[in-house]
Amino acid sequence: MNRSELPLVSIVTPSFNQAPFLEAAIQSVLGQDYPRLEYIVVDGGSTDGSVEIIQKYAPRLTWWVSEPDEGQTDAINKGFARARGQVLAWLNSDDTYLPGAVAAAVEFLQTHPEVGLVYGDANFIDEQGRVIGRFPAAQTDYRRLRQGYVHIPQQAAFFRADLWREVGPLDPTFYFAMDYDLWVRLAARAEVRYVPQTWANFRLHTRGKTIAADDRCWPEMLRVHYRDGGGPFSLIVAKYYVRKLAAPLINWRRRLLMRSEA
Repeated sequence: MNRSELPLVSIVTPSFNQAPFLEAAIQSVLGQDYPRLEYIVVDGGSTDGSVEIIQKYAPRLTWWVSEPDEGQTDAINKGFARARGQVLAWLNSDDTYLPGAVAAAVEFLQTHPEVGLVYGDANFIDEQGRVIGRFPAAQTDYRRLRQGYVHIPQQAAFFRADLWREVGPLDPTFYFAMDYDLWVRLAARAEVRYVPQTWANFRLHTRGKTIAADDRCWPEMLRVHYRDGGGPFSLIVAKYYVRKLAAPLINWRRRLLMRSEA
């Protein structure tokens, strides 16, 4: 296929004071071997040297900005409002892609036109970028998503822009579960498909939301459940209470894992 026939892929990186990790994220995008890629970086007005890092790569960025915003969700929406691609993704500034991830995702979407969202596997990595585990990715669908079986690593997810235009933007009232909310809305309209290939790295560190604010995730997921007609005696509600009880142990284990690899 000629380069001009390949779909344009738009990737957005939201960032705020993530200078220790930002350059690795940028390099992992710009180092992709896919030939039709536009890259947008939306910084929330960082004061830690992030702007200098972004400026270093500015000639290779489609667009970037550093200004106060309303947080991660607002930054992602701002970036996608500028995006021109037929395939969209966002990569947080503390995560990274693996080589070949974008090309593999596009190839799958091209050969499976019924699929609206494709996702692969993701490693857990520590602050130094060392692999410390695996995200529990697995095939899911609309019904299972509604039950709380997410299994989609956001870092390794790519979706069609035409579907985004139907269901987007991200809901800015969500702090943690804006991706879950989007997956549910996308899955209601098209197939979601898991590919057992490792496409990304999900960084665990003490300043990341997964560690610092995990308790906000499941209540937000329940908001989606009730908004879409779910009742109080559903599996996702039961999972919420189990998770609430287990959360201190889960986060303790994550912190122990990070310390053991330090």
